[in-house]
Amino acid sequence: MTTLILTIIGDDRPGLVDALAGAIAQHHDNWEQSRMAHLANKFAGILLINVPEEQVAPLQTMLVSMSAQGLQVSVERGVDTATQGHRRFTLELLGQDHPGIMHDVAHTLSLHGISIEELDTHTRSASMAGGTLFAARAVLNAPQAMQLNDLRTRLEALANELMVDVELVEDD
Repeated sequence: MTTLILTIIGDDRPGLVDALAGAIAQHHDNWEQSRMAHLANKFAGILLINVPEEQVAPLQTMLVSMSAQGLQVSVERGVDTATQGHRRFTLELLGQDHPGIMHDVAHTLSLHGISIEELDTHTRSASMAGGTLFAARAVLNAPQAMQLNDLRTRLEALANELMVDVELVEDD
């Protein structure tokens, strides 16, 4: 089996996921994992599928042809990225929204050799205080030697600079 990563985007309308799932099923592929969302009247997503090697080229041809239906699909071969020797943490952040907040967080994590495995962000109205709140939830992949207290100290220092609340929990 070959692992493929698909990225998709198109104008949102009923039937987009059905068309995509149908193309995948037609080639005896296995839909393993996905993240999809409606953003600014577009439907965007990423998904991981496993495909018999002999079906890769026909599937790619079919997916490219879906542009006629308004769905742009990009296909990449996946690579096994074992995370042995790493620790997983979940980071939750909430605070007043301002430009650059995500860059500041991502840059701090990168400086300490921490990668972001999953990231969900959104903004919402801060009804009691006025303005807009920025919320983020990230699953982090850190070197095995990274201590929870060290990481927490670094993130709390950043939180003080950004005037946001952070919560960090080590995943089991």
